[in-house]
Amino acid sequence: MTEVTAAPLSHGVRWLHPRRVEALHEALAQRILVIDGAMGTLIQQHGFAEADYRGERFAEGYDRLAPGERVARDLRGNNDLLNLTRPDIIAGIHRAYLEAGADLVETNTFNATSISQADYGLQHLARELNREGARIAREACDATEASTPGQPRFVIGVVGPTSRTASISPDVNDPGFRNTSFDELRRAYADATHGLIEGGADVVMVETVFDTLNAKAALYAIEEVFDDLSARLPVMVSGTITDASGRTLSGQTAEAFHVSLMHARPLAIGLNCALGARELRPHVETLARVAQCHVSAHPNAGLPNAFGGYDQAPDEMATMLKEFATAGLVNLVGGCCGTTPDHIRAIADAVSGVAPRRQGGVE
Repeated sequence: MTEVTAAPLSHGVRWLHPRRVEALHEALAQRILVIDGAMGTLIQQHGFAEADYRGERFAEGYDRLAPGERVARDLRGNNDLLNLTRPDIIAGIHRAYLEAGADLVETNTFNATSISQADYGLQHLARELNREGARIAREACDATEASTPGQPRFVIGVVGPTSRTASISPDVNDPGFRNTSFDELRRAYADATHGLIEGGADVVMVETVFDTLNAKAALYAIEEVFDDLSARLPVMVSGTITDASGRTLSGQTAEAFHVSLMHARPLAIGLNCALGARELRPHVETLARVAQCHVSAHPNAGLPNAFGGYDQAPDEMATMLKEFATAGLVNLVGGCCGTTPDHIRAIADAVSGVAPRRQGGVE
């Protein structure tokens, strides 16, 4: 765990880790930065069984260290729990992406909120899962940076969308019903953010936003945490266009999504998941035209096939993202579902030497 030390930097902003923020801004000014690829894709390649997810602490299907009722649950598929039961595997995935050329790695915390972990009866672990996820990524980045001191590496603390939506009823027969609330989301996101900061994250990213109201709750919670600490981290926001309509699940176009969330003064706004690079490009172009901050894109490796897999080869995806770069659309690129270290290596090679997008939009 890293010690939180606040210090002022510029424009009256008080940063938790000013030297790392300064290094990040300098890197963004110089080149297009590379975000890592999919975590779940590489975890799936290990073919873990139930016992691998449980480890010793959760051997009976519940947390031995937690008080209260002990009910056995199926924990297979709870990838965030691997931060506690198989940290070696998560660390290895981070190292593989860093060795492939990633400048920023995302924590294995996509579902590490109390809301999502409640599906496994492990909601009490949210802060611990985020803290450990950030700590593992921090150690990997520090080790890699020590061997390549001229290329700083950064930890993106990931806050996922949760398994619920504040804007849409899950019951077609009751449009007014909601299975969560703004305040419930706010509390869950605050808990996760505290853990990410305690573990050493450089940035907090609200990722794969399909419901803008969920994202607003996350951003509100993050600001509350910053207020508690009297200092802040840079914030990134990345939404997801769910289909060919060009809208998020809650009905917004990329431009409307941008307008709704720019009050948070993000370091970067972007898009990820759901679509491949080809399908995502027009929406990234929209963001690049209107955004007054940096723009990111980390799409899937093409569209999913009939078996739910992804077939786009590294070179093909890298060629597409190089077109994003040469058109002046992006400041950060990476990969989402279906991508591997080979994809990230190809992407890093493809955008090397290409000037980053100028802040303030493109013509």
